[in-house]
Amino acid sequence: MQPTPFHASHDREVESLAEFDEIVSKHGSLAQFRVQAVDLTDRTTELLSLDTAGAVFLGCAMDPDAAAKVRAVGALVFPPVPGLPFDPYRGLLHSPDELFERLDAGYEETPDARAYAWFQQTKADGDIFASMLRSIHDDSVSDALDELLVGARVVGVMGGHAMARGTQAYEGAARLGRELARAGFTVATGGGPGAMEAANLGAYAAPFDDGMLAEALELLARAPSFTPSITDWARAAFDVRERWPSGGPSVGIPTWFYGHEPPNAFAAHIAKYFANATREDGLLARSNAGVVFLPGAAGTVQEIFDNATPNYYESRGEPTPMVLVDRAHWTEKHPTWPLLQSLARERAMESRIALVDRIEEAPDALKRLGG
Repeated sequence: MQPTPFHASHDREVESLAEFDEIVSKHGSLAQFRVQAVDLTDRTTELLSLDTAGAVFLGCAMDPDAAAKVRAVGALVFPPVPGLPFDPYRGLLHSPDELFERLDAGYEETPDARAYAWFQQTKADGDIFASMLRSIHDDSVSDALDELLVGARVVGVMGGHAMARGTQAYEGAARLGRELARAGFTVATGGGPGAMEAANLGAYAAPFDDGMLAEALELLARAPSFTPSITDWARAAFDVRERWPSGGPSVGIPTWFYGHEPPNAFAAHIAKYFANATREDGLLARSNAGVVFLPGAAGTVQEIFDNATPNYYESRGEPTPMVLVDRAHWTEKHPTWPLLQSLARERAMESRIALVDRIEEAPDALKRLGG
């Protein structure tokens, strides 16, 4: 018998036990479905009786008899990998609570820190199995990120990790994130400290009154940087979250490639990658309503031209807005703006770039450019 052809669709993905039960009740079959990282040890009866031809089970714990049965009828079973500090088959993005679990015992005990240590060790070993697991993990994260952002108007906010809490620049970045979120945009950042954290904090603060952000900034200023203590820095963020729970959502897209920089706790959805190139391109490609570039150094300069290249060639369609903030920074300290202007001249992207003096001008510039 020829296998039934499979037509890829996100509605064929099962990413929770509730979804599994709904599919079983609705269809009475798991044929051709993809089940990601769902613990099925309590669904043995269903697995033994249902049609699972052509199904794929990615990292799903299940009874050995159930696993043998589904394999026998043509399903593929990729079992969980023991001993990993992360799930390579995950169906959903990371959350701050997940990555910072056990923070009370010190940052070194958290899944985030342990994943970085695993990455460093296996990268040094050149282990092909570990490399495969990293690739599967990153592809799963990309899939989950795409599902999350369907229909969203995403504005990327880029900037350096060195921007300290308690500074005017940090407060400005937070106000920018809040204004963008209140305008209906999904704020996406590189997910780390500094300017990235500030923008995610602003989006978190969007549902609250203006006094909340002022108080939160004061609390965070007591631990201005993730050095010397990531533990103290992260605890301050969780103290803010505990005092004002259920903040507004935003996205952080960090990387274990720069694992010495921890993710921030204000992004509700964290798409953390092992491969930095995949992470950077994915962040910019998903910023469909434009990107605001706050002052930064080499990493932010790279991101400007990573974003400019598809706008120049229109390889992703119509160019998206690019707003650079701080004229002195981008014309004198790191004179990126003149080169960007030169590239854009007489091309479609020329009307989609802007340089502003102050961070408060960025939202209006985005609107003016069509974001």
